Amino acid sequence: MKMSHSLLLSTVCGITIGMMLSLSINVYALTDGKAQNNDKLPLIEMKQFTHVLDQVKKDYVKAVDDKTLFENAMRGVLSGLDPHSAYLDQEDMRDLQVTTSGKFGGLGIEVTMEDGFVKIVSPIDDSPASKAKLQPGDLIVRINETPVKGLSLAEAVNMMRGPKNSPITLTIVREKLTQPLVVTLLRDLIQVASVKSNLVEPDYGYMRISHFQEHTGDDVRKAITSLNAENKKPLKGLILDLRNNPGGVLDSAVSVSDVFLDSKKIGYDKLVVYTDGRMPSSKMREYAKGNDQLNGAPIVVLVNGGSASASEIVAGALQDHHRAIIMGSQTFGKGSVQTVIPLQKDTGLKLTTALYYTPSGRSIQAEGIKPDVALANYTLGTRDDEAAAKALTLSEKDLSGHLNNKSSESTSAVSAEIAKEANAPDYGKTEALNLLKGLAILSK
Repeated sequence: MKMSHSLLLSTVCGITIGMMLSLSINVYALTDGKAQNNDKLPLIEMKQFTHVLDQVKKDYVKAVDDKTLFENAMRGVLSGLDPHSAYLDQEDMRDLQVTTSGKFGGLGIEVTMEDGFVKIVSPIDDSPASKAKLQPGDLIVRINETPVKGLSLAEAVNMMRGPKNSPITLTIVREKLTQPLVVTLLRDLIQVASVKSNLVEPDYGYMRISHFQEHTGDDVRKAITSLNAENKKPLKGLILDLRNNPGGVLDSAVSVSDVFLDSKKIGYDKLVVYTDGRMPSSKMREYAKGNDQLNGAPIVVLVNGGSASASEIVAGALQDHHRAIIMGSQTFGKGSVQTVIPLQKDTGLKLTTALYYTPSGRSIQAEGIKPDVALANYTLGTRDDEAAAKALTLSEKDLSGHLNNKSSESTSAVSAEIAKEANAPDYGKTEALNLLKGLAILSK
């Protein structure tokens, strides 16, 4: 099978409490050609496989069509390999595009579920929801003619998404209003912001990257320009917050790393990350090419057990090049590369094809990035809260069928992450600022 390389990506493959899986994906198109592996198919196993399909088709308690049987067979083949290989149906492929691009047709609202209804957390500025004056706390009880009660949050969100300029009618219940509001909106192209920044105090900036999208590198550059302008002089230090960032587009992770690296001053042949696998196309190297946009000002990178894939690439690159202090707890340890192969009818195959490595040659698969400064995520809570947090904290090495890290047999535990209350002080951010100030003093 001949493969043409185009782009490495990473994205979330599932969302459950305490689990944040991110994927590095090498997207390429199938072209005509012979497979490199010329091994013959095992006839005995093929006969057994077709016999199983035939028995299911004839004897299963309910009739199953051929399409369902073969799709389930493909899912079984891939799911038995490792946690990240999978068959992607049409909906999965659409979700993959939305996640990596950060763009989708919709209303522009952040939502949650409350008492079986969709509750608006916040409208996005200049979105259809904002222009229609939807408010935080509004409950969506009906989408077009469909009652929301009984739908999952994912089902409701999918119903609200759609092509640009397509109409949608929402029935809203708002506190202090005696009658529901019926609002008709036109969907628009929504751009989800992955970068937020502000001055924590004069001379010191804070930047939060929630996930890595195609435009995140450019957004980081704009944020630094904005912070310097607000500060009216160059920053003395920056907190880069990658906590609970599950990954995203790998090219974006390389671009973000490049923002903070001076290609003329770093070692390891200017490497940011490299990958290695069996196929020639799975062996690639990404380099720093630009200048340090902070001109050497100290950086503290905050990470935790939810920092995965692309987040680990950035943390590992800045750590190896001694450009930043990594603070927090050990990261997730998702260091495998998945290749997405388009199939017929907008479906795809997501297959683990390589591992990625930091500039110094470290594989973080099932191991993670160890912080330079270990920091537990303290908050006020009970022992029961802490026990629950430990039970919910997972990493790559906890996943069934994960790939082992050949370079190390250690299995360091990830520190328990206790969820912070919305208004609780951010202990990690405070400690990072204190460290930044110390580094700024030492740099003099």
